[in-house]
Amino acid sequence: MVAGVGAACAALGIGPALAQAPQGRLSIVPGGEFKPIPIAIPPFVPGGPGDADVANGISQVITNNLKRSGLFAPVDPAAFVERITNFEAPPQFASWKPLNIQGLVTGRATRQSDGRLKAEFRLWDVNSGQQLTGAQYVTAPEYWRRIAHIISDQIYTQMTGEKGYFDSRIVFVDESGPSERRVKRLALMDQDGANVRYLTRGADLVLTPRFSPSTQEITYMEFGQGDPKVYLFNIETGQREIVGNFPGMSFSPRFSPDGQRIIMSLQQGGNSNLFVMDLRSRTTTRLTDTPAIDTSPCYSPDGSQLCFESDRGGKPQIYVMPAGGGNAQRISFGDGTYSTPVWSPRGDYIAFTKQGGGQFAIGVIKPDGSGERILTAGFHNEGPTFAPNGRVLMFFRDPGGNSGPSLYSIDISGRNELKVPTPGYASDPAWSPLLS
Repeated sequence: MVAGVGAACAALGIGPALAQAPQGRLSIVPGGEFKPIPIAIPPFVPGGPGDADVANGISQVITNNLKRSGLFAPVDPAAFVERITNFEAPPQFASWKPLNIQGLVTGRATRQSDGRLKAEFRLWDVNSGQQLTGAQYVTAPEYWRRIAHIISDQIYTQMTGEKGYFDSRIVFVDESGPSERRVKRLALMDQDGANVRYLTRGADLVLTPRFSPSTQEITYMEFGQGDPKVYLFNIETGQREIVGNFPGMSFSPRFSPDGQRIIMSLQQGGNSNLFVMDLRSRTTTRLTDTPAIDTSPCYSPDGSQLCFESDRGGKPQIYVMPAGGGNAQRISFGDGTYSTPVWSPRGDYIAFTKQGGGQFAIGVIKPDGSGERILTAGFHNEGPTFAPNGRVLMFFRDPGGNSGPSLYSIDISGRNELKVPTPGYASDPAWSPLLS
């Protein structure tokens, strides 16, 4: 299936927007009042007798995406007065105005003579009666969910002024079995929990999977025979390879923004330092040289800086330094310890795990150390990862005992915490870039 995603991208015929209006702007201030945008998404019109299931499926996925974002409030279809049966005709706006909605989505799904699926949508401003945007897509019918995610992103962008994040995937560690004999497999799924696929068989322990920003590859750590090793795994081909053969233990691999390098932590004796490997030349450069534990490095989106975790000051804190090495500045100064820093794709925040007072919190801080905010706290939260638009964080929570970890998402404002559906226990999530 994954190999077909690239084919689906190439097959997508994106028609020109039929009309375009200025984008809206949505500003959510932490702690401020916010009401989700009311929107109506009637079932898409089937183009033929056999298209009803796909048409309904597309509109339902769009509804679920927008609702789970926390920024939209889809209206209950039971309140609809008009039944959309003709995609070509403008809606009867007088029937929709009493619902006080800001957007109305109409669409059609048609199986073409060559077997491909054609999906069309329009987003309307009910008050003005104007079409805000619209497009059409053509692809193999099995990629109808992908089309729904792309349409969701179009609607999200038009109505909020921000990029969407629905056409993306999550790589995570699937966990099964009793806690003392937990089997951990790499797994991949759409951001909404659909299309789960297992990448490893669970024979060895896997940790910290991370997506490449430029290719269909992930990097992760595996405990097999001997010391842990960092691997590259190609999602399209299923091929994997070791990233170098270093003495000692290697941890926390992550790609550079251009996908050409991997930065990681290598343990040597009682300390660990940061190293970067050029994937083309396979040359390795040492970035830190301290008698401390430096780990969990992450590049800024422009590739000029690194954030990382270090106990060089006595306990784990977050530091920022130039990407090529050099003087590191500590940016976290609150009570407790800080770990797993990750830079937002926007560049405006660094997310972290904070431990103290018997709790594990997920929070964000600005790269200069100002503006620290805790988004959620409890036991045991860990491992934040940003959506491609920097608007949402995903993390995992493990309550301990006989149960296991689950994935959760939360808006960077601290609102809209949701459990993410997975087949079983799940940890170590990493969000992909947008696929389209």
